[in-house]
Amino acid sequence: MIKALALLFGVLVGATQHPASGPPRLEDGDIIFQTSRSPQSLAIQRATGSRYSHMGMIVHRGGRPYVLEAVATVRYTPLDAWIARGVEGRFVVKRLKDSRTVLTPATTARLRRAAEEFLGRRYDLTFEWSDERVYCSELVWKAYDRAFSLHIGELQRIRDFNLTDPTVQGRLRQRYGDQVPLDEPVISPVAMFESPVLITVAQR
Repeated sequence: MIKALALLFGVLVGATQHPASGPPRLEDGDIIFQTSRSPQSLAIQRATGSRYSHMGMIVHRGGRPYVLEAVATVRYTPLDAWIARGVEGRFVVKRLKDSRTVLTPATTARLRRAAEEFLGRRYDLTFEWSDERVYCSELVWKAYDRAFSLHIGELQRIRDFNLTDPTVQGRLRQRYGDQVPLDEPVISPVAMFESPVLITVAQR
């Protein structure tokens, strides 16, 4: 745990910090991105044109940082374990630009409750826009939407992604057969990563 936090705080983006302020403490509601080692990671990267294929939201529990994420189920994962799961232990942490005014103790609690509504839900392998099952970016997007009516990244349709790549086509056949729901709404990790309402506060 100590080693993971030392790595986290050791590589910070200076443009987002005051030089004399030192490293920022991770805050509840921060959004963390990584390149997953999961079987579908490469297809997500090629479909979206981004190295980042998995994400979650930072929440402190008992003074320790966890990542609330959608994997097999929606669950809390200790931050150090979450970082270690990613390719080369690399990650990026982003935060709302106006987090100091938006994320008060009361509103942060509201955000946490909105996300925890999904605890225990199974991972959505077919990326449907329902609440029955949920995937990683959907979890974080819906939490912010339902807590603040704030959209971090714009929804797209499955047809908007690169579906011509052979790896992507293989995953589509595996999940949908020949009935791909091309007009299904989707929020991708890269759409959230590139959202102008976020700033980078840490990376490795």
